[in-house]
Amino acid sequence: MLDKSSKIYVAGHHGLVGSAIWNNLVERGYRNLVGRSHKELDLLDAAAVKAFFDAEQPDAVVLAAAHVGGIMANLRYRADFIYQNLQIQQNVIGESYRHGVKKLLFLGSSCIYPREAPQPMKEETLLTSPLEYTNEPYAIAKIAGLKMCESFNLQYGTNYIAVMPTNLYGPNDNFHLENSHVLPAMLRKIHLAKCLYEADWEAVRKDIGLRPVSCMREGEKMMVDAFSSETEILDMLAYYGITSEAVTLWGTGKPLREFLWSEEMADASVHVLLHVDFKDTYTLDAKEIRNCHINVGTGKELTIRECAEKVRREVGYKGELRWDASKPDGTMRKLTDVTKLHRLGWHHKVEVDEGIRRLYHWYLRGICVNHQTV
Repeated sequence: MLDKSSKIYVAGHHGLVGSAIWNNLVERGYRNLVGRSHKELDLLDAAAVKAFFDAEQPDAVVLAAAHVGGIMANLRYRADFIYQNLQIQQNVIGESYRHGVKKLLFLGSSCIYPREAPQPMKEETLLTSPLEYTNEPYAIAKIAGLKMCESFNLQYGTNYIAVMPTNLYGPNDNFHLENSHVLPAMLRKIHLAKCLYEADWEAVRKDIGLRPVSCMREGEKMMVDAFSSETEILDMLAYYGITSEAVTLWGTGKPLREFLWSEEMADASVHVLLHVDFKDTYTLDAKEIRNCHINVGTGKELTIRECAEKVRREVGYKGELRWDASKPDGTMRKLTDVTKLHRLGWHHKVEVDEGIRRLYHWYLRGICVNHQTV
């Protein structure tokens, strides 16, 4: 059992979920927290990770660090997604075992489930049929991570728990137009289109001053920032389907998705870290102990098109939403079954309309606070 003095290492504490987990722990009175930025500790470097564990000797570890991205990034950088995530997991879980860490929480993803998994997806559907092609390397890495936790527990009696969140969004999200997940990318695209529609160039420059926009063209990296010309900015935004008249989004808009507010994912994660043990994650009379991970989600879904319309209404964009059906949709449906999570004592509270409202307000505050960068 962890107490308020336990030293907890949060790997990835500047990220979407890691930062929310850190804040959640602080709110619960846990102050002996340890975090390192990527510049301070490269989790791909096995020697550096060992030296860190030698020095800090944490009692518990939250492995929220990962190389993540949306459909476009998963398609283009397949080797990066499998190699980097496997390496991070190998280093952090391995050193946790060697240093006698009492409790480890590993964060995976609902993309681990088969493309044609029965809906909603129960934990036991893992590895029952082929994965979705677009994110297969990332999914395989996350499956390896949860199986590492399960295997260490069975062989060495450790207490490592794996949680599999659904699609997340919230404060400190990644809003890169190429590498971010669907909801934050959609929100930023529609916000920029609104600014163009209203000819509010000050707002456009504030946005890209805080988050410069780049892409690769003919092997060369192109970028625009707050000091680029209007023509350069318009050309770059059009490349990403953003104009004053319309926003073009990938796919048909028909896939169904489940979205969970990141601060709720953090609350569920901390609940599991503090109150759930490995023995609670499987049936005690099971002949084979497997699928001990825990789905974390809302158990509710909506289409990508419906989500986009909610974002448009919240942002107040008057232009058109268009869909590029030549681009991949990804898995058509992936709703998590959260029966196990509910049995273990946690339920979500923030619905998607409220979450989109909170996210857009957070996004606008960030631009206002950082306006001096323009």
